[in-house]
Amino acid sequence: MSKKDIIICRCEDITRVDIHKCLEAGYTTYEEIKRILRVGMGPCQGQTCSILVQREIAKYLGKKIEDVKTHKTRPLIAGVVLEDIAGSENE
Repeated sequence: MSKKDIIICRCEDITRVDIHKCLEAGYTTYEEIKRILRVGMGPCQGQTCSILVQREIAKYLGKKIEDVKTHKTRPLIAGVVLEDIAGSENE
């Protein structure tokens, strides 16, 4: 199977070849690749692709997977009550 046929991030439709192009361009951290390709920023928030991206970085750099830092998660600070939004006078 070709690198271009292997989907790493299903949410953002990022292939293995896309990851390798970033690595070859000198972007070697998860955060850098995330900012360029948007991996981990789709609906699953990296639940399915983060380990795959981490593995590709580790292989490329010749490191152990544990030595590659994963992406930063930024959960919501506070929830919003839908009733507050629906009852707003400024629609």
